[in-house]
Amino acid sequence: MRYRKKPVIIEALLWKGDNLDDIIDFCAGQATYEGMASGTGKIVIETLESDKKIGTRHAASIGDYIIRGIKGEFYPCKPDIFEATYERVEV
Repeated sequence: MRYRKKPVIIEALLWKGDNLDDIIDFCAGQATYEGMASGTGKIVIETLESDKKIGTRHAASIGDYIIRGIKGEFYPCKPDIFEATYERVEV
């Protein structure tokens, strides 16, 4: 069988290294910053699996997109995968 991904509109922000406050606000408390100074560390995102005590945490590098999924979950996505998967829409 073959399947097509359903068209879904998501929200995402690009982690540029200088927009830490925007990323933290966007992730509504599910992201923390681990590093020495802004732009030199990493953002760590608690996933839905983390809430289930599995302990899944995803680190986002500068240049990654942070996505809010359809269930309100947050996760990072590498830019090449993001650009191959998503296109910008006007809402």
